[in-house]
Amino acid sequence: MSDSINIVLRFALYLDLMLLFGLAAFGLYSLRGQERVSGAQLPFAPLLATTAVLGGLLSLAAMVCMTWAMSGVSDWIELWPHIEMMVWETDVGLSWTLRMVALLLAGFAVTLNKRWPTASLGLVLLGGAVALATLAWAGHGAMDEGARRSWHFITDFLHLWAAGGWVGALAAFALLLRQSEPRLAVLARTLTGFETAGAVIVVVISVTGVINYLFIVGPSITGLLDSTYGQLLALKLTLFAVMLVFAALNRFHLSPLLENARQTGEHRVAVNALRRSMVLEFSVAVVILGFVAWLGTLSPEME
Repeated sequence: MSDSINIVLRFALYLDLMLLFGLAAFGLYSLRGQERVSGAQLPFAPLLATTAVLGGLLSLAAMVCMTWAMSGVSDWIELWPHIEMMVWETDVGLSWTLRMVALLLAGFAVTLNKRWPTASLGLVLLGGAVALATLAWAGHGAMDEGARRSWHFITDFLHLWAAGGWVGALAAFALLLRQSEPRLAVLARTLTGFETAGAVIVVVISVTGVINYLFIVGPSITGLLDSTYGQLLALKLTLFAVMLVFAALNRFHLSPLLENARQTGEHRVAVNALRRSMVLEFSVAVVILGFVAWLGTLSPEME
């Protein structure tokens, strides 16, 4: 049961912190000036405040669950000293403390959105980036030592940030398309503008994914599919390929279709097609995060 709870909490933290980081990043590289004010295009204030608070609550639950599993103690009075030891005397605890501080920064920054929208999103982005990076300490990189450990962490950071950028962008597009009458000029511009960012994201995810595989498994695939880890990894890669197909469809067919429809005034079909595509792509991304949360608890040798 504790393993299942751990996986669920890991999944929820991945999704929550990626949304916090990715939505703030989208607001900075896709929107302009007053478009970054909450409610002008996207409801930044409620979304980012909710993810920051939820991230803190999930982190508290994850720390208690981890300490409970490691100590074997169930009574709260007996468990509390173990939690204190975990927080103050372990690398995982220090990264957890850093995450909580980063989430407090992000939560405070949200309150500045109406007055200084760009600075607000910038601070949320910083807090979200730090909070998301701390998840690496609960992954395979924490088991390495020396220079290998440092390089593994750097690769994990880049992988998490790129994935967060993609998840946040998908959520932002889904919200823009959810409007009863989407602002087509802004939507078309942000879709076109995401082409460069999306290409960078795909390259970073692909390269860091390969490097992480080499860190964890090594330069071999022999017998990999005989383990639960290998089977889940294969499923994850298959779904990632499906996401690339959706991204190509959006880039080369649906985005040009929207632009043409915007000029003719007949945009309903194009908008509905984009809505379906974005919802499906985001759904696939959520399933991938579920596999990632599970993979983080396994090793290639485990059955």
